[in-house]
Amino acid sequence: MKTEVKLVLEGNNSRPAYHQCYEILRDKILTGELSSGTKIVEEKLATELGVSRTPIRDSIRKLENEGLIVQKKVVKPTEKDLRNIFSVRILLEGYSARCAAIFLKENEIEKLYEYVEIGRKGTKEEIMSANEDFHNDIVRASNNPMMIDIIDRMQAIIYLLRKTVVIYNRPHLIDEHEDIYEAIKARDGEKAEALMKKHLENDLNFYLHVMSND
Repeated sequence: MKTEVKLVLEGNNSRPAYHQCYEILRDKILTGELSSGTKIVEEKLATELGVSRTPIRDSIRKLENEGLIVQKKVVKPTEKDLRNIFSVRILLEGYSARCAAIFLKENEIEKLYEYVEIGRKGTKEEIMSANEDFHNDIVRASNNPMMIDIIDRMQAIIYLLRKTVVIYNRPHLIDEHEDIYEAIKARDGEKAEALMKKHLENDLNFYLHVMSND
């Protein structure tokens, strides 16, 4: 593995080492190779990736800003952390669902249904991607750059939470997506907002349930 990583770095000399190190570390966290609670040791990573400590330090700082590393350890969200994250999502994505019912064009609404169909028939990886696209398309419908930016900066931690929901097959996940789609298609903003809020509350409760059984 160490040799493979070094070859990746050596083969991408056109890109700064910091960016390459950041992407490698982020992927290790998102795939679970670096599990929750793992201590991040700069010297060890610098040796493994064949770089100085400076790009490693810069990468860690960016991952800290994204919420994936906390106090030099891979994030292990507490219940309070999760409730805070979902409080933001419930507010912003609920409002975005209301906006989607008003502003999305017909072809954009039908795209949401395509994500629902993938959610029912796709592989785990396809479901993950469709789930992300479903939520992101709705967020972008807010037409509010500040709200979109807040959600974008939360994407890495949202990915980890979404991964748990998909892998552990949360009941009614896709049914709820379809209900949200139907409300948006009917141009019922109030219902779309309420359904999105309830959907995210269900995600939170499911994640807390999984976490309590780990």
